[in-house]
Amino acid sequence: MISFLGEYEATLDPKGRFLLPAGLKRQLPEGESTRFVINRGFEKCLSLYPMQSWEPLYARISTLNDFDPKVREFRRFFLNGATIVEPDGAGRILLPPNLKEYAGLEKDIVLASAVDKVEIWTKENYQKFFESYSPNDFSNLAQSVMANDSKI
Repeated sequence: MISFLGEYEATLDPKGRFLLPAGLKRQLPEGESTRFVINRGFEKCLSLYPMQSWEPLYARISTLNDFDPKVREFRRFFLNGATIVEPDGAGRILLPPNLKEYAGLEKDIVLASAVDKVEIWTKENYQKFFESYSPNDFSNLAQSVMANDSKI
């Protein structure tokens, strides 16, 4: 399983391309394909999945009950716009215009590790997200999320 750590700043060029930071590249497994799937994130950001992370997720989504309207709605939002991308000869990844617009990405971006994927945020929105949590808020969130995990 792929696992990412860290956050990295990058800049979009006028064509909507960014250079995948070396710190993230080093975290890809040896011999891992440089193909990714990019799609909308749950917040106003994008999610960049290495194929090794995307394929099991897609397989799981494909088994959901198509007769359930919530499943169809989820699939539309999550899968429509999902695009296979790979770095060009210079190591840059081109963001699809519709996804770039969805996340409001213009120039300064942050690539933030999110376990098996990387989230792509505007630098401004990423900073606002962290400014919105006080240490006490974060402590309460951690308690509610982690308290019932028997592995800890």
